[in-house]
Amino acid sequence: MTIILSIETSTELASAALLTDEGIIFRELSGVQTHSQGILPMIQQLLKQGGISLNQCDAIGFGCGPGAFTGVRTACGIVQGLAFGAELPVVPIVSLLAMAEGARARAPELAGADLVCVLDARMEEVYWARYRHDGTEWQVIAEPALSSFAQLLAKVDFSNAALVYGNGLTLDGLPAGTLSFPCMPHAEQIAHLALTAYRAGKAVSAAQAQPLYLRNKIALTTEERMLAKQGANPGKGGA
Repeated sequence: MTIILSIETSTELASAALLTDEGIIFRELSGVQTHSQGILPMIQQLLKQGGISLNQCDAIGFGCGPGAFTGVRTACGIVQGLAFGAELPVVPIVSLLAMAEGARARAPELAGADLVCVLDARMEEVYWARYRHDGTEWQVIAEPALSSFAQLLAKVDFSNAALVYGNGLTLDGLPAGTLSFPCMPHAEQIAHLALTAYRAGKAVSAAQAQPLYLRNKIALTTEERMLAKQGANPGKGGA
């Protein structure tokens, strides 16, 4: 029996899951400010419910981002601590791919389409990637990237792709008739993807539990915010 513990904290929805041959159980916690305090108790509850100790797990999967800076750092720190202590390997899973896996499982109407997965990145930008499932495994058509939603729409032909989107997004400009489905990254999908990766020999050491960052800055300066407003309203405040 292969046992995978997983966590996902890259958005405001934190989750933990325990996957065994008997099925999967999970817990959820909403609210970014409570992730660091709540994720370990959730893991303890899952292990207790499953009758499994941490060192009986084969690996720990985690959503490595992209996503909220604090949330992604929280996941890496917790996974490293658990994995070092129990001498377990870890499996980093891109959070956008977990969205694609969730949408594939829950939205049969999207079958056959490429899935463009999008998360709010704040600062009027989005994280996005494009995936295709060939019936056996996922293929990465476009690697995770950071851009404005308008730039994304200019790059992607949605005649043969569907949009999978997280909370907080305004879908202005999306072509009429585009298939779309709301789906957040979740530890349930992280666990399934981590199991596949683990069996394929893609687990890494705890020291390699690193976040996927697409942005060096996490906030705009006051001057940058003013310039952005002027760009949106060229008739106001411009020189």
